[in-house]
Amino acid sequence: MTILNQPPARKLVSPLNRGAAVLLAICAFAASGAEVAGVRLEDKTQVESKELVLNGAGLRKRVVFNVYVIGLYLPERKSDPAAVLELAGPKRAAIHMLRDVGAEQFTDALIDGLRENHSEADYKALEPRVKELAGIFAEIKEAKKGMAITLDWTGSATQLTANGKPAGKPIAGEDFYRALLRIWIGDRPVQNDLKKSLLGA
Repeated sequence: MTILNQPPARKLVSPLNRGAAVLLAICAFAASGAEVAGVRLEDKTQVESKELVLNGAGLRKRVVFNVYVIGLYLPERKSDPAAVLELAGPKRAAIHMLRDVGAEQFTDALIDGLRENHSEADYKALEPRVKELAGIFAEIKEAKKGMAITLDWTGSATQLTANGKPAGKPIAGEDFYRALLRIWIGDRPVQNDLKKSLLGA
């Protein structure tokens, strides 16, 4: 006998299948990279043939102006700033300019960030290499809107590139690269919400 108006059979989804679907969604999101203020950042990049993953990305603002988008690339994702600083291997801070900034102004901003996150004695130890970096920016003259700047730790030195081309000589010392990262993820970062974004929050 046929039973009329029988409700349709309910399709069962096992917890395993549901978990797999969530995992696939997360992987698809991770593979897509990030977009910040119209700037597209790839999920992966390479420094010295070492594959790095996008740890986080955010927008640097000054008063009402959007200055640049920055992405932090690491050998593996980390959410703790101390762990980021101690992580071995190449790293990259990828900066995408959203407005024109003079070399002196850009350098002064970096110096302010370094001073905020280091004692006077520690900054004095870094100062000769800060001057090296300032000299490289002086050669570039201006960080123009649309320019891509990277600060790479190659595993042996800090290398700056502008639009994919090496700029200046490598700067020695991993302590110097860690000092640069503290500008954005140190105890006194240039922007608190930017620090959170770079740490994947």
